[in-house]
Amino acid sequence: MPSKPVRLILIGDVVGRYGRKFVRAVLPLVKEKYRPDVVIANGENSAGGLGIIRRTADELFEAGVNILTGGNHIWDKKEALDLLKTEKRVLKPLNFHVSTPGNGSMAYQTDSGHAVLVVSLQGRVFMEPVVDNPFAAMEEFLKKNSHPIVLVDFHAEATAEKQAMGFFLDGRVSAVLGTHTHVPTADARVLENGTAYQTDVGMTGSLDSIIGMKREPIISKFYNGMHQKFEVAQGNQVLDMTVVDVDPKSGKALNIEACRYYEATYGQQLS
Repeated sequence: MPSKPVRLILIGDVVGRYGRKFVRAVLPLVKEKYRPDVVIANGENSAGGLGIIRRTADELFEAGVNILTGGNHIWDKKEALDLLKTEKRVLKPLNFHVSTPGNGSMAYQTDSGHAVLVVSLQGRVFMEPVVDNPFAAMEEFLKKNSHPIVLVDFHAEATAEKQAMGFFLDGRVSAVLGTHTHVPTADARVLENGTAYQTDVGMTGSLDSIIGMKREPIISKFYNGMHQKFEVAQGNQVLDMTVVDVDPKSGKALNIEACRYYEATYGQQLS
C-alpha cells in the first residue's frame, strides 16, 4: 500500500492583531477541512504589523500554528531577541549572521511519526543587504541535513530571485513557498523534479488595505514623500495559505493548492 501523504500548510504573513484574530477564528475550520500534519505561519508582522513578540507568538501557537517563520522584520521589536533565544518554534531566516540569536530551521515531528524540516530563508534583491547569500546558505544547509520532507519559506521581494530559488532547489526539497509581498501569486505548481512552488503565498490581513496597513498614510507617503506612522488595517480580513501534499518516502510534492478565506464568508461565525 502507498504511504499516506504528509500534508503541510503555510499561512501567509500574519499582520497585526486583526490578522491574529482571524487566524484564531478560521484555523479550526481549516484544520477540520484539510487535516494538516503541520501548520506553519509567517509571524514577522504579527506584532503591530512590524515584528514579533512573545505574546503574539503565543497567540498564534494557541490558535493551532505549530511553527512561525520570520523575515526582514524579525528584529523590529527588542523583545524578539529573547524570544528567539528561548522559543525554538519561532525561526529567524537561516542566512542571518551566525552571531544573531535563534535558529533558521526546525525539525517538526508529526503525529504520524514523520519529521518535517521547516526552513526560514530571506532574499537579498531589493532588500536590506544584511543577510548572507541565500543560495549558498541553502547549499551548505542541505549538505548537513538529509530529511526527506523539507519546506522552505523564502521571504523575498523579487519574483526572479524566488523563481531562481525554486528551480535551484527543485528535487532537493519538498516545497519552496514565497512570503513577504503580502500579495498571493497565481503560479502554484509542482516543478518538474518534484518540488512544490509558489512565488508568494500572500497574507493574513485586511483586503481593503495596502499590504495589511491603513491606506491613507501610505498613499500620502507616495504622493508627497513624507513618512507617516503606519497602522494595521481593520475589517474585511483574508487568510491566504498554501497546502502541499508530500510523499513521505521520496519527499516529493504530490499536489499544491493555494487558498483564500474571506472574513465576509465567515462573518456570522466570527461575530
